[in-house]
Amino acid sequence: MPTMTAVDADARAGAGEPAEAVGPLMRGVGVLRRLAEAGGTLSPSALERATGLARSTVDRITATLARMGYVRLDGRDVVLTPGVLELGNAYLAALRLPALLGARADTLADELDESVSLAVADRDGIRFIHQATRRRALSVSFRIGDLLPAERTAPGALFATQWAEPDWARWRTRRAEDPRDTAFPAVPPRPEPATADDTADAVEAAFADRVRAARRDGWALDDQLIEPGLVAVSAPVRDPRTGRVACVASVVSHTSRHPAAELPATLLPRLRTAVEAMEADLRAAPPPEPGPAPAGLATWTTATKQELGRDFVESLARGLTVLTAFGEGRPALSLTDVARATGLSRATARRALLTHEHLGLVAPAAHQDRAFTLTPRVLDLGFPPLSRTTLPRLAQPHLRALADRVREPAALAVLTADGTEVQYTAGADTSGVLTVRIPVGARLPAAATSLGRVLLADADGPLSPELAEAKARGYALADEELESGLRSVAVPVRDRTGRAVAAVNVATHAARRTLEDCVQRLLPALRATADDIQRDLHRASRFTRVPTT
Repeated sequence: MPTMTAVDADARAGAGEPAEAVGPLMRGVGVLRRLAEAGGTLSPSALERATGLARSTVDRITATLARMGYVRLDGRDVVLTPGVLELGNAYLAALRLPALLGARADTLADELDESVSLAVADRDGIRFIHQATRRRALSVSFRIGDLLPAERTAPGALFATQWAEPDWARWRTRRAEDPRDTAFPAVPPRPEPATADDTADAVEAAFADRVRAARRDGWALDDQLIEPGLVAVSAPVRDPRTGRVACVASVVSHTSRHPAAELPATLLPRLRTAVEAMEADLRAAPPPEPGPAPAGLATWTTATKQELGRDFVESLARGLTVLTAFGEGRPALSLTDVARATGLSRATARRALLTHEHLGLVAPAAHQDRAFTLTPRVLDLGFPPLSRTTLPRLAQPHLRALADRVREPAALAVLTADGTEVQYTAGADTSGVLTVRIPVGARLPAAATSLGRVLLADADGPLSPELAEAKARGYALADEELESGLRSVAVPVRDRTGRAVAAVNVATHAARRTLEDCVQRLLPALRATADDIQRDLHRASRFTRVPTT
């Protein structure tokens, strides 16, 4: 029996599209999905093959997405950027569960020294919304936004305890069309049926047995359902208003650490305690205060269309901005709410919502007439490949652009744990004969470098006059102190709390630039680069931890 890929699923959905669906928006969403499935990078030719679109259409869509900050064109490749995370962040903020329960999951992971995840139901699959992963040589590699088939997970059995017959029918249809799970790139495909236990009837019977056990016990076990060695135990976190499963918390391990048969005794008791605390947090949580809605989006898309002409697909840009109207304190919005938040006309907003509903990205609100909510499928739009990024990866393209702009090498560095040295974590060189080349991983005395001084200046407590001056002006200079002829200027990179977690600098030779020239010509470009890195860091770290090295 032929399998169904995600491309096939899109094509099947397109066959019954509503008459008012926005074609360019559907095609743009398809491009984002294909990029996400490919790990975040594809060439235009590969996108052409993956989507079935004409090359000219692919070029216009990627140019539009680049202008929106969702992709960048890197040589011959199209690369997802942290800007696209604002779509998934809108869903996670509206959901509230990661913000309310994430800290409990992180604490549980620390106590057990095991990976802990939170997942929500996504039709007949489960979708991760939070991950607290242990950093080991042998570790779990699932990411926020990854979609898994329900029958191959412990959370899936718990969600299926609430399925009605139409849900089971949809699950059977999907299993018949895709028995090897090729539409789920986050899991290894099933092997071809080799024994009676691998047939469709056997898979259904085994899943039904696990669902009955989950209903009886109130928890579920994953005994190497996804791949050999991987085990998990899961418990439901119930919505205090409805009693239904809001999400499922799981502790994930490996058989070398915890055999599956021992999980109910070793890990489940502490998991249940954490779940009780999570449910208490949900009961005590005050209603969310609506955050600021996006402003001026319709004006921006109109102005950009006038500037770029046919290379900017305005209907795609406007359709994607509709998703960002949702967020914290705005989980369910009416057509009027969406139009007001985005500045779009009601007709334009309506067509975008109808298109998103057809694509499975929005759905009618459960307890509010004529309102819509985002669905977990919004996380398909680029979130998984970017949810495990690091600060050096975020910074690298910005450092490259800065080095090309000022024609001097640029670098990113962090303080070592004892605060005496800086460690270089990313950099961009130039091609001059006489240039500064400090390799990634190198360590230098913090007090003798501009990078170290600007980071030391962020410390609490008394500062030397030199560091106090650097803190007051927001940058630090180093003039031939580390090495004769070497000058540099650095500024901090701050996290969402305002703490300086890294610094960026530009280095030069004293014969090329005076100190005054460093401040007047290099510093503005350096500050702009730090702002770009910070913006990406703040987006990427809203619902996940971004390592600084």
